[in-house]
Amino acid sequence: MRNRIISFFAAAAMLITLLPSFEVYGAGKPSVSALAAVLISADTGEIIYSVNHEAKLPMASTTKIMTALLCLESGNLDEEFVVDSEAIKVEGSSMGLQEGDIVTKYALCCGMLLPSGNDAANAAAVRIAGSIEAFAEMMNERAEEIGLTKTYFVTPSGLDGEGHGSSAYDMALLAREALKNETFREICSSETIKLSFGNPPYDRWLTNTNKLLSMDDGVYGVKTGFTDEAGRCLVSACERDGENLICVTLNDKNDWNDHIAMYEYGFQTVQNKSPELPETFELDIVGAQQDKITLEPDMSAAQIATAADDFSQFSYEVIAPPFVYAPIKTGEQAAALRIAYQGREVCIVPLLAAGDYDVIQDTSKNSGGKKNFFEKIIAWFRD
Repeated sequence: MRNRIISFFAAAAMLITLLPSFEVYGAGKPSVSALAAVLISADTGEIIYSVNHEAKLPMASTTKIMTALLCLESGNLDEEFVVDSEAIKVEGSSMGLQEGDIVTKYALCCGMLLPSGNDAANAAAVRIAGSIEAFAEMMNERAEEIGLTKTYFVTPSGLDGEGHGSSAYDMALLAREALKNETFREICSSETIKLSFGNPPYDRWLTNTNKLLSMDDGVYGVKTGFTDEAGRCLVSACERDGENLICVTLNDKNDWNDHIAMYEYGFQTVQNKSPELPETFELDIVGAQQDKITLEPDMSAAQIATAADDFSQFSYEVIAPPFVYAPIKTGEQAAALRIAYQGREVCIVPLLAAGDYDVIQDTSKNSGGKKNFFEKIIAWFRD
């Protein structure tokens, strides 16, 4: 009881000293009860609304977003194995694992993302890294790769550990990364999942703790969390009319309603926009009558949900080999354009051939002095 009283006053003091920090566009900002909150565009990662979004706080079981992502990225998801008997001896929420149970990594991901099983998170960690400590190192390495600057992982489950914490903004960026994994998105968006595990395995149903899935048709994840120290934590994602937003609240007693209010504001603020790109690009081509190929961006793939008034903070990079080979037909992809916002990849836009580029048929001396296929390669290397 004494620890709970201390935690309460510590949280109250932080709430008073941390002034709200907003990066918003437009009017009609919602008022939320969270100690920290953020709403971002899933496309760009730009902040649409925030309160104390950089404050490092405990984030409870939303930690399992990283645990599940690493588990999915480790591969062999359908391989059966026996859970580590010590790993599953953990307090708190559970998917119901018992000593000797036969599971798969896929089942463990479902177990940690739906009923928020601490046993599933620990079992996955030991299976992948050999120990909880080694897995925590993997979590922190992956966090650094994503660019999370306020995050430190100690446990795969999100149970309290010294230094274990993150910011609302970091958790939003983590969810943005995780949702690029189609299997992750499929699992975390499911209200229920039927699985077979045990000893021997038998069918059973798991239920998602995320009530927001049934409260808003556009919501497709992501993860709930709660401990006495962290309070109620929630990471969610929502799609409307092709626009995708990600919302995070930490230490929020009214998280369901706060997320809905933030989405109402966010979808009135962002718009799907097309960046102003050059109409055509050129690349060297070998084996064709022409020396250059003209490419056009596929603008249907360049719809970006953003609240920015212009694209001055966006950058573009052509992804292509030094040259391409004929033949290439109209509309065929020959390269791509990487669009980034403040260094974060937003989307990849295909660059399509603007015409037909056929292989040279006549390479004789009477061909008007044009280089044949092999002469063009030699000339390219000489240049």
